[in-house]
Amino acid sequence: MLPFTFTSVTRIVFGRGTFAQLGGIVREFGARALIVTNADRSGKRGVIARVYAALTEKGVAAEVFAQNGEPTVADIDRGLDEARKFGCDVVVGFGGGAAIDAAKAIAVLLTHGGGALDYMEVVGLGKKFSKAGVPFIAVPTTAGTGAEVTRNAVVGAPEKQFKASLRGEQLLARVALVDPELQTGVSSEVTARTGMDALTQNIEAYTSNNANAMSDALALQGIERAGRGLLRAYKNGSDLDAREDMALSALLSGIALTNAGLGVVHAFAAPMGAKYPVPHGTVCAALLPPVIRVNIAALRAADANHPALARYAHVAAFLNLGPEADALSAYVENLRRELQIPGLAKYGLKTADFAELIPLARKANNMKFNPATLSEGQLEEILSAAL
Repeated sequence: MLPFTFTSVTRIVFGRGTFAQLGGIVREFGARALIVTNADRSGKRGVIARVYAALTEKGVAAEVFAQNGEPTVADIDRGLDEARKFGCDVVVGFGGGAAIDAAKAIAVLLTHGGGALDYMEVVGLGKKFSKAGVPFIAVPTTAGTGAEVTRNAVVGAPEKQFKASLRGEQLLARVALVDPELQTGVSSEVTARTGMDALTQNIEAYTSNNANAMSDALALQGIERAGRGLLRAYKNGSDLDAREDMALSALLSGIALTNAGLGVVHAFAAPMGAKYPVPHGTVCAALLPPVIRVNIAALRAADANHPALARYAHVAAFLNLGPEADALSAYVENLRRELQIPGLAKYGLKTADFAELIPLARKANNMKFNPATLSEGQLEEILSAAL
């Protein structure tokens, strides 16, 4: 076994009804909380009222910062300004991955000078964080990105047509509170695409060339949970067993990717998410089947006994597809269709755009963790199949 270092949040509170602990947890860390949320966009003001009530009951003053869509540099700068005016000493990210990423970026930048671009990879200065941020509590209301347990925040730079990460252990939540009951009101469309993100992250982390024994155990459990729960949660949003499976799958995917990295799907997701109005989970759903197929072909061509081929076979087995790796690509493609997730042509992706997207994807941090080294032609094949 190769040596490895494993990183995760200090405390995870998971289970039905655990939302009741939120007020007491926040009060451990501060008395003036900025709630960063996108929940109001879905008409969930009642949920935000519950957050207010949970905090005020414990003597915590609260202010809401609304995050609309995936966060941009301008959003983070605006949130920083509001947090400073309010004098917040703790940040709560409540909502989907976009709200949680915005919250962690605001929390860490509050104790550092400058703005988001100073610390962003690829398109920014890539500066490293030197100290802890303001305490940050993550409360996800969707099951997808696993942002509640990752050490990066994905931020868009529209003027550069790219999304990139702020990265460092300082972005880890002090507490991740995951209550599957918060996810029962999520629409079937959002359930589908966020669930495909969780499944993709677990598969890419398990097949990453940087995987380790700990990330493997978590990713395989996440794959099994998604295989069992995603379609059920999509068809019946009030199925708490399915919601619990997906909440855990997303959580595990976040820990696994933090330690193992991802692959080609997420390398393409960064420039695509910045260039086209496409949800991140939709990108994952469209790209995952051809990425698996092309990776397996490339691995076989390089070495018929390549260890990554066995990993794809393990994933197939955990999804009850039998022992053959080739069944996996067909399975995820059929799953995408059952979930009614469209191809990327619907969002404007054209063959003419491939020449621009491929160099940007090669610059993404996740490309280096892909189990196979892919040629220009193979990357074009993947994009063509995702249209």
